[in-house]
Amino acid sequence: MHTITRHITDLLRGVAMAVADSVPGVSGGTIAFLLGFYEKFINSAHNFLMGTNEERKAAFPFLFKLGIGWVAGFSVCVLILSTLFHTYIYEISSVFIGLTLIAVPIVIIEEKEYIKGKYLNLIFTAIGIAVVPLLMMLSPATGGSGVDLTQVSIGLAIYLFIAAIIAVSALVLPGISGSTLLLIMGLYIPLISAVSAVMHLDFAYVPMLIAFGLGMIAGLAISVKVIRHCFACYRPQTIYLCIGLLIGSLYAIALGSTTLAEPMPAMSWQTFNVGLCILGAAILAALQLLKKRTEKNVNMKRE
Repeated sequence: MHTITRHITDLLRGVAMAVADSVPGVSGGTIAFLLGFYEKFINSAHNFLMGTNEERKAAFPFLFKLGIGWVAGFSVCVLILSTLFHTYIYEISSVFIGLTLIAVPIVIIEEKEYIKGKYLNLIFTAIGIAVVPLLMMLSPATGGSGVDLTQVSIGLAIYLFIAAIIAVSALVLPGISGSTLLLIMGLYIPLISAVSAVMHLDFAYVPMLIAFGLGMIAGLAISVKVIRHCFACYRPQTIYLCIGLLIGSLYAIALGSTTLAEPMPAMSWQTFNVGLCILGAAILAALQLLKKRTEKNVNMKRE
């Protein structure tokens, strides 16, 4: 029974990461961090990609279950979001804002022993906050997502490959999500629509999605090694940076409507939905409470 429970838990962890990764806001890495299996995820990914044969065999079962859950969760989210995102952009963005807002104090509480008293590292928070609006200002795609992924070209393939490396790095880092970065680069809507189209057997998007997928593999190999090193050697600085990226991502979410194929005005107080924002915060708070309860039960069994 305990083994079955563990398998189901790993599958649900993958689903939770996929839900976060599929929407702008917090990353799947943030969810893994808040649910207490982030370092196991990073170490397993590192061992599978760069470890010995024994380390790969040991890491595979956990990553496989996580991956099955992720694919299932992401597929469902894509089918839903590709339809709803254009129609209910402000409502969905309000949920994302709630998720992101509650993530900030949760990260601070979880990591207080590493960040308490080390307030000079707030410079990294400031950098994290500034990165997002800076990227949005520099991005040529901001203001409308007119990228056509059915048009096969070397230039677009290279752009997608590089974008995937950047996005997957954010995906595994607690903080800003890869989807937020794709939103900034004007690729979020085209990619979500492309994946949805392929799931409906429209294969015109496959070549460019392959280019993006190859970039994700390369980005995962690079980012896992770097992030593992940063958490091992520079954990306080990394946590402060992640907090800044979370705060900065609020700016990208609020401007998400401007990246649609037919740009809409940025979110305002009139289009912001307080109730849905609270719902988003409640979802993440509930996941955190579930983690605490699970940890308490585990500790009680050990005693």
